[in-house]
Amino acid sequence: MKISTNNDLVILGGTFDPIHYGHLRAVEEVRQALKTAEVMLIPAGHPPHRKSPWAAAQHRLAMARIAVAHHPRFAVSDREVGREGPSYTVDTLRALRQERPDALLAMVIGMDAFLRFDTWRDWQQILELTHLIVTGRPGWPAAELPEALRQTLYQRRCDDIHQLHQQPAGFIFFQTITALEISATSIRSLLANGQSPRFLLPDEVLDYIESKGLYQSP
Repeated sequence: MKISTNNDLVILGGTFDPIHYGHLRAVEEVRQALKTAEVMLIPAGHPPHRKSPWAAAQHRLAMARIAVAHHPRFAVSDREVGREGPSYTVDTLRALRQERPDALLAMVIGMDAFLRFDTWRDWQQILELTHLIVTGRPGWPAAELPEALRQTLYQRRCDDIHQLHQQPAGFIFFQTITALEISATSIRSLLANGQSPRFLLPDEVLDYIESKGLYQSP
């Protein structure tokens, strides 16, 4: 199969507080598996499902841009950072779908987020706007799924990633990725304790963090 062209897009949203290699490697593996040409990272301005990020939105946006500056297939969008109110994913996807009405859209989320997916605003409509690529290790706790989400998964699960190219949205696909035990929480903890998180995130991002004094212990 040829690499997709036109407006097909792999999407990764998140707080990116800070962005690290776990984020970047996961979305790159999905991009390669799906054979799409473009990745869009979308830092959340005001995430509705968690407490306020540690770093201000402009810093998280800047770090994301720095992280992918030398990767021509990656772009960073400020659409959620610049939008007033909570950063609801469904609003972002509605806008993207208006811009790319016939494109394949594939949104990447982790397994932990998928297990709570039915708490997202208009979560069923999200699946009308994009495919869902759930990343993680082999095996997952299916018994923990709420009933409504279990039924949706039964209807929409796809086990052949090539089938995602048959329609622009609507499938749920599980993608096994390289296990990188990296978290933004652990990086912030290292920095707050005066230790270096080097090699867990791009050097240029760490340089930015240090230059701005981010994540330092109060």
